[in-house]
Amino acid sequence: MERVLTVGLDGSPESLAAARWAADEAERRNLTLRLLHAWPLLVPEPTHIPAEVDQNYWAKRLMHNAQAELQARHPGLTVVGNLVADDAQNALLQGASESEMLVLGSRGLTPVESYFLGDISMSVVARAERPVVLVRADRRDEGHTPESGARGDVVVALKLHGPCDDVLEFAFTTAAARGVPVRAVHGRSLPIHAYAPWGVDHTVTQEERQDAQNGLSQALRPWREKFPGVVVAETIRLTSPARAVVAAAASAELLVVGRRRHHALAPRLGPVAQAAAHHARCPVAVVPHD
Repeated sequence: MERVLTVGLDGSPESLAAARWAADEAERRNLTLRLLHAWPLLVPEPTHIPAEVDQNYWAKRLMHNAQAELQARHPGLTVVGNLVADDAQNALLQGASESEMLVLGSRGLTPVESYFLGDISMSVVARAERPVVLVRADRRDEGHTPESGARGDVVVALKLHGPCDDVLEFAFTTAAARGVPVRAVHGRSLPIHAYAPWGVDHTVTQEERQDAQNGLSQALRPWREKFPGVVVAETIRLTSPARAVVAAAASAELLVVGRRRHHALAPRLGPVAQAAAHHARCPVAVVPHD
């Protein structure tokens, strides 16, 4: 079966940035790139009809222009277009289920606008059974170089309770394909008994830090062995996990966070994935896990 990376395309600057990022990643992973555009009013392909009366003209033009640009940038990459007569959310979820990953555009958000990310994107991220990567339009050119100009790393957020193998596998595989380090980040709020009238009890902070260090090292050990060529760094921050992860991603090429699969009627993102999607400036991969 053909291995595919799918990107949602709607003609916006965000979706075009996502398509460029997806093309880079598909080439690294030797995947076919599928451009997916969903439009409920798409009609069966007419024959011998002038462009000015072709109801599908703009959808086809959007697909053709994107495909031509990406093929020119990546001559050896297989790029296919897929026009779907369906609701965007349904089409994207179906596309995700058939792909190694789904890539979507994400608006460049200011702090004031940070909780108004598109409903469709967030709904798809919360429901998809495969990893979904959100890419902002303000990531210049290749979409993977940190704003400082230096090569970044792949930052992965770890909570150290419950399974994290799917999240770590995605992070290490991506870092290996890019030839960059993995930086594992764990954030932990201090317990209430760490606070005293004179300030923070440093004995408690040392105990919390050491406990986190032990857990992080244990979680990473098998992945260090599986990917011996990937340099691994560890970061522990005694603050809220969401704050720790967003801060750590400031110079990253990619931030990888987990999302627990929900089988309820209203799937949702946890606080760390929400914070990453809304506030991280680099591309964010949200990886579902049990």
